Amino acid sequence: DVPITPDTPAVTLPFTDVAESDWFYDPVVYAYDTGIMTGTSATEFAPNVTMTRAMIVSVLYRLEGSPDLSEGNLGYPYEDVEGDAWYAMPVYWARESGVMAGYSDSTFGPNDPITREQLAAIFMNYAAYKGEDVSNRADLTSYTDQPSTWATETMSWAVAEGLISGVTNTELQPQGNA
Repeated sequence: DVPITPDTPAVTLPFTDVAESDWFYDPVVYAYDTGIMTGTSATEFAPNVTMTRAMIVSVLYRLEGSPDLSEGNLGYPYEDVEGDAWYAMPVYWARESGVMAGYSDSTFGPNDPITREQLAAIFMNYAAYKGEDVSNRADLTSYTDQPSTWATETMSWAVAEGLISGVTNTELQPQGNA
C-alpha cells in the first residue's frame, strides 16, 4: 500500500479523459472531491470543452452549497431557461444574488460559451457578493485588444487580481472563450 501524503489525491476519479500525468489532474481531483464540478457524464470530465454560461454559474452555485430556491419560478424571466433544466436552480440563484445576469430580461444564453470578459464580470460580482474588496484595478493600456465598454472595469479588476492574464504580452482576448 502507498501511504496517503498531502501530494497524493485521496480520490479516485471515474473519468476516462483525465490522466494522472495531465497538468490539470490535481485541480480536477479537487473540483470533483469538493463537488463543485461533476463532469459532463459519469465517465467524462471534458477538460478541453469550452465552458458555457450554465456551467460557470453551476460551479459557483455548488460552491455556495447549492442553496434551495424551490419557492421561485426557476425559468423566470428567461425564456431560454426551462424550470426543469439541470442549470435552472443555479441560473435562478445567480440572478437573485446578482452574481450573473442574462443578456436581457428574457434571455440568459445558458449554452453560449462564456467569454473571458463575461468570466471577469462574474468573478467580480461573486467576490462582491462574498463581501470582498473589488476596488483593485490594473492598467490595460498595454493590450492592443481592449474589453467591451461594459467589461473594462471588471477586466481591469480580474487582471489586477491575477485571475485573468494576457494570452500574450499585448493580447488580452477579452471576447475569446474561457
